[in-house]
Amino acid sequence: MNTDLKERSSASFERGSLQRNTSPFKMRQETLLIEKELLRRNSCFSCNVVRVTDVEERNWNFFFLVRKMAEARIAVAEPRVNTTEEITTPETWREVFKTFRSAATKRYYKARNLIYNGVWPASLSNVRLTVLVCITLMLVEPNITSYANNWLWNIANILYIPKSFPRSLQALIVSSIIGIFSFIFLMILRQGFLRLLLSYRGWMYENPKSHSFMTMMWCGGVKLLSGYKPSLYSCQRSLPRLPVPAVKETLKRLNESLKPLCTEEELKEIKKLGKEFESTMAHKLQNVLYLKSWFCQNYVSDWWEKYAYLMSRSPLPNNSNYYICDECYWMPTDKSVSRAATLVYSLLMFKRLIDREELEPLVIRNTIPICMAQYERLYSSARIPGENNDRILHCEESKHIVIHVNGIYYKLDICDAKNQLLAPTTLEEQLNWIVKDAALHAENLSEYEKSVAALTTLKRNQWATIRTKHMNTGVNKDTRRIIERAIFIVTLADYEPKNLTDKGKFLLHGDGKSIWFDKSFHLIIFSNGAAGLNCEHTVADAPAMAHMWEYILSREVIEKLFDENGYCMPFSRVFKQAKIKPSQRLIWEVTLELQNYIEEALSLAKVSNEDLDLEVYDHKKFGKGAMKKCKVSPDAFVQLAIQLAYYKDAKKFVQTYEASMTRLYQGGRTETVRSCTVEAKDFVLNMVQNDVDITTKRALLQRAATKHQNLYRDAMNGKGIDRHLFALYVACKGLGYENEFLHKIITRPWTLSTSQTPHTQMTSLPDANLHIFDDKLCTGGGFGPVSDDGYGFSYIFPSDHRFFFHVSSKHSCAQTSSKRFVQLFCESMEEMVSLFNED
Repeated sequence: MNTDLKERSSASFERGSLQRNTSPFKMRQETLLIEKELLRRNSCFSCNVVRVTDVEERNWNFFFLVRKMAEARIAVAEPRVNTTEEITTPETWREVFKTFRSAATKRYYKARNLIYNGVWPASLSNVRLTVLVCITLMLVEPNITSYANNWLWNIANILYIPKSFPRSLQALIVSSIIGIFSFIFLMILRQGFLRLLLSYRGWMYENPKSHSFMTMMWCGGVKLLSGYKPSLYSCQRSLPRLPVPAVKETLKRLNESLKPLCTEEELKEIKKLGKEFESTMAHKLQNVLYLKSWFCQNYVSDWWEKYAYLMSRSPLPNNSNYYICDECYWMPTDKSVSRAATLVYSLLMFKRLIDREELEPLVIRNTIPICMAQYERLYSSARIPGENNDRILHCEESKHIVIHVNGIYYKLDICDAKNQLLAPTTLEEQLNWIVKDAALHAENLSEYEKSVAALTTLKRNQWATIRTKHMNTGVNKDTRRIIERAIFIVTLADYEPKNLTDKGKFLLHGDGKSIWFDKSFHLIIFSNGAAGLNCEHTVADAPAMAHMWEYILSREVIEKLFDENGYCMPFSRVFKQAKIKPSQRLIWEVTLELQNYIEEALSLAKVSNEDLDLEVYDHKKFGKGAMKKCKVSPDAFVQLAIQLAYYKDAKKFVQTYEASMTRLYQGGRTETVRSCTVEAKDFVLNMVQNDVDITTKRALLQRAATKHQNLYRDAMNGKGIDRHLFALYVACKGLGYENEFLHKIITRPWTLSTSQTPHTQMTSLPDANLHIFDDKLCTGGGFGPVSDDGYGFSYIFPSDHRFFFHVSSKHSCAQTSSKRFVQLFCESMEEMVSLFNED
């Protein structure tokens, strides 16, 4: 490099360092001049991150700045091909052939799976069997089947098969036609009967230990008609469609749910508006829903996704996204990079099971299948912001993940040259190099460049405007596309949580700049090896994410994935990793205007994060085992304890939301269980009275729990209230009408929002009640409060002896305190259990 250029570069670097925060455009102009001069003089920069020696670093301080700008144009941007010579070498043609073969193989298996799923529960082997039987009858012609033999040969005459053909060929043609048509007929018949059987719900309202004769017969029929070893999506076509409830029944259930919440005057007004709605436009809107239910997979799910999630303009952290923690106290290793490598590998293995449709579909009571459609978008998905509504981007062909370290993003390809997944040890090497490289470059980046992810914490329309203006051209577009199209993102956080609450709080909102909240899920590894997920809610509900995470964590517990020193265990010597692509550092161009946006986003995120009041509690005194001894379901027990604790806290009853699944139907997602019932109110009011005897309190508890269980079952069976009213509201607005009743009901606040995190969805796991797993139980996850003056409450029962719950609220509300609510909740549960400890 010439002396004049070195001097000019050094002077530019010094000026840029002094004026980095005050004159970014002047610094930018200087660096652009340097970059152009270097490119003109054929200075070579690798497409990947350039490594420099310590001597070079000392002699040319400007090199980091220049290289950053060169990579912005060369490493990240789309490569330019100036001649055709690059694609004429044999090696290149072999690569092209490999890519074509890989794509063709994937398409073949996808088409095969589509066929298998389309004909399930029938099997293509039935065609072969039918053809074989028909050929045997036509050629052997046994006397006992003479009528069938003659009938088959008459078909040959009807088809005008030439007599000159050999008898064996005629028999093959007839048998093939009969086999195909009979298979199609039996397939449709079998699917129809199975769908009809799966519409039966009597089994859900019976005691699991003592089923009626009808339910036993029904169960045998389902197992008889179900196919052998279904793939992930095989059961989809056989699932019934979500029924549209009658308006009259929905209004009746609604009025009953509002009795404990409204005064007589308020309830009278709502009933009056409801009757007016029923007698005027309800019929027209209901017909719209009926029509939609006939031609769509699910009459409410697509509207729910669009209007409840994608059209919401609120920021994602603390409002929409939720988090999931790992094991409560045990960690397989304290090496964060090593654990990240094994978690990434396990996540990719689970993705491969989904892609190949080899993941076993979930069934209830080993008989009833549930909808698995949400698994299709678990990976490689992102929520893209828009001015009025967002959209989901799903990149099925993604072959890379993104690693985030010290504010710097890296692209890491997950497969080698032979399309094999990178082994954990290989991932460990790649991640170690990324960590070292990030440490080398982090001090030369501004805080704004390290905090671009803060933009995803803004309101959706504001983030959409910034994205369109600053991230749709040049380097920023390339980097953004790599991040949004990644399979998932991994953050190696330089933070060690002190306890479960600290861990949950960071997983929910991070530090405002380390989580790209738009991704379907974001894996976060803490410096001490702890881990968790931040999940975007639109693409999938918590049970699907929890199933994936359960697979990952159980693999850590059951298998030996780390050596004695905590590093990744290598594969057997038979495995050989082919050539891999080096990791690629990603670059942002942050203008002065974009800096201002990032600074604003960081400020707003800080305020929101500090306002969140979260408590994660490990309840060790008793678990669901003690609750079952009260002869009530654990879920109902907890919901009643929540009502009792809130009444002690606020001296009133409020509208309460509990999430229930509707995945017994095609495309089903969730329904609302209105937990604050008349029976729950009676129980709470009597429970706080000292002069009420224990027998009465006990009876009221069991009565309220039974009511809650029935409401939960109704919600799972399509007899809920809120999704039907929501669909009616959407239809009303879509037709250009306004209705006071629907508006009044839809906009009522949910002060308490609750949810149970599912556990042990996999059937092949060991018993979690064994004491060796006490420190390895999953903590579950949580979410922010739905209402500014309310609570978010989630809980998980990982074993019979303990359970975890997550309580969130806002510090800005003087009436709420998560810590106080935890204390009241624990106190309420102990009082309820004590009712059954008395003789």
